[in-house]
Amino acid sequence: MTVSVPARPYPYPLEPAHVALVVIDMQRDFIEKGGFGDSLGNDVARLEAIVPTTADLIGLFRAKGWAIVHTREAHLPDLSDCPPAKIRRGNASLRIGETGSMGRLLVRGEPGNQIVDALAPMAGEIVIDKPGKGMFWATGLHEKLQALGITHLVFAGVTTEVCVQTSMREANDRGYESLLIEDATESYFPQFKAATIEMMVAQGGIVGWVTPLAELQKAVA
Repeated sequence: MTVSVPARPYPYPLEPAHVALVVIDMQRDFIEKGGFGDSLGNDVARLEAIVPTTADLIGLFRAKGWAIVHTREAHLPDLSDCPPAKIRRGNASLRIGETGSMGRLLVRGEPGNQIVDALAPMAGEIVIDKPGKGMFWATGLHEKLQALGITHLVFAGVTTEVCVQTSMREANDRGYESLLIEDATESYFPQFKAATIEMMVAQGGIVGWVTPLAELQKAVA
């Protein structure tokens, strides 16, 4: 049975039997002091502020017994899956693979690469280490979702304009119907979040739909 969720640009047709939540990159490297985001000079408190709402969203999906996917931007210890151009990019005080206060930045298994405790995955939930911005490239996630019969995706996480938007656009190209929970996503730059949301819902939802968590909660109650 389809559930109509109030959203922009028009109601989102949620399919409870075929939906999964995707929580993008809510990892310490991006959200806590001493991580990669902090090394770039960003105000990580902006991202930390969405943790409670994201926890409530995860709790909703767990209560319903719906699938949950967690992603981490993470590279192999030898950085063989990280293009040198990506390592060189920007003017960070610490670069990918270098050691910060929470271990090597964006490297699998390091303390800073772990999802924050308040949103930690539970047994049976899918956890994807992705070497790129998008969640499908070099991860096998599309095949996992297909095997579960997933056709609809609800998105949360960081940052809105980079890994979240990239993943939603990839999902769109693969035929998924995607809904972004606007108070469970954030950017270091508020204007980037706002602009990205407008891009997503433009042209009749060219990328997908957007709604606050409260509207989803009421619709599926």
